[in-house]
Amino acid sequence: MATKTGIDQDALITMFSQASAKQGEALRQAVSETTLRALQGRELTLKNIRGVLKTVTEAASTGAALHGGKPAEMEALLGSAIDGMDAALLQAVEANRRALQQFVDQGADLQKGGIKGALNDLETLEDTFFSSVSKAAQAAGAPVQGPWAQVLESMKLKGTDSGAQAALTVEQLLSQTQTAMRDGRAMSLRAGKALMDSYAALVSGVLIGMSEGLQRGGKDAGEGRAAPSSRKR
Repeated sequence: MATKTGIDQDALITMFSQASAKQGEALRQAVSETTLRALQGRELTLKNIRGVLKTVTEAASTGAALHGGKPAEMEALLGSAIDGMDAALLQAVEANRRALQQFVDQGADLQKGGIKGALNDLETLEDTFFSSVSKAAQAAGAPVQGPWAQVLESMKLKGTDSGAQAALTVEQLLSQTQTAMRDGRAMSLRAGKALMDSYAALVSGVLIGMSEGLQRGGKDAGEGRAAPSSRKR
């Protein structure tokens, strides 16, 4: 069953319910790809990110509950889920960075107007991640609430990769903005507003382009590896 986020929850539920202890990486990868595809299917706003994370969390919770393993086993399953979502959000951070870089290169002041709002969204991405997953996890059945609490606590202690990258991105972009201001480069207010009006769509397009590039790169690399392996036979 595909939801309005475009996610096939039934497929995820089945995958989690039937997973073995050795399939953690496969689960993480599946969740990452599913989350990323869902994010690509809409404008990349915090509201849409929350919706995607909620849907994935619900599917992982249902699947883990059906799995019927011990709490430690469910923790491992849910840990793979949250790691997969984090990996997808890391790509979203990079898409935002590339989009905001276009503003910086044209002399935009990231601390003013709508552009500041985009930067604030990036800064609060980790909080959005935790709040969205926590809320969905609390609504799940009793068997997975304890394991989810452990997984989330562990993730909060170490922090998310996407959150760390978002913080670094904001710091770097603000530094570049200050340099641009000192150099006298400034984007007109009209141009800045025009770009911001389509910012979410711009980031979504960047995210799609990034993934297409990775897919082409992976295919080329696979073709490159094929010949040597065939010669060894």
